[in-house]
Amino acid sequence: MKSLLLLGGGGHCHACIDVIEAEAMYRIAGIIQPPADGMESILGYQILGSDEDLPSLLTQIPLALITVGQIKSPETRKRLFSIIKKNGGQLPVVKSPDAYCSRHATLGEGTILMHGSLINANACIGENCIINSHALIEHDARVAAHCHVSTGARINGGVSISEGCFIGSGAVIREGVEIGSGAIIGAGQIVMRDVPSGQIVRHRYD
Repeated sequence: MKSLLLLGGGGHCHACIDVIEAEAMYRIAGIIQPPADGMESILGYQILGSDEDLPSLLTQIPLALITVGQIKSPETRKRLFSIIKKNGGQLPVVKSPDAYCSRHATLGEGTILMHGSLINANACIGENCIINSHALIEHDARVAAHCHVSTGARINGGVSISEGCFIGSGAVIREGVEIGSGAIIGAGQIVMRDVPSGQIVRHRYD
């Protein structure tokens, strides 16, 4: 079983640990997080160092998963992704055994499918994405790199979500809608038309 570094020790990390343990394909070597966040173990896994230690740690343990959450901005996840790639690290796809992913779908490196998520035929998920618990990505949908599709969100057929977006819990995106880069769709929102880049949607968008 290959060893895996986790980058970020907050609440999202806790959920990722549960998925990794359930999948049972990787052994968690430890966690990287800023010193200000403390050095106590997290769910039984030790803190191995901070971002500054990452280049040297990657020479020993080249597999890493970014377990920092993403709500307002993808920039921290993007920065860590760049550090891993620059230092020759690799980012596996992690899939909960309770998730379903069509064999006709594609997943980018570093993406995680949380418990109960569903990826349908001909969907395409980019690198370093979070597809959270019970989220649905329907047929022919496209989710670009560094996006977070939150718990229970519904991305319908043919939707296109550009890089760095956040889709809140329980949001529903109508079929064929295009979401511009960096957009934030609030929890429970119903999106019926295209959303420009950088837009924040807090109310029904039709």
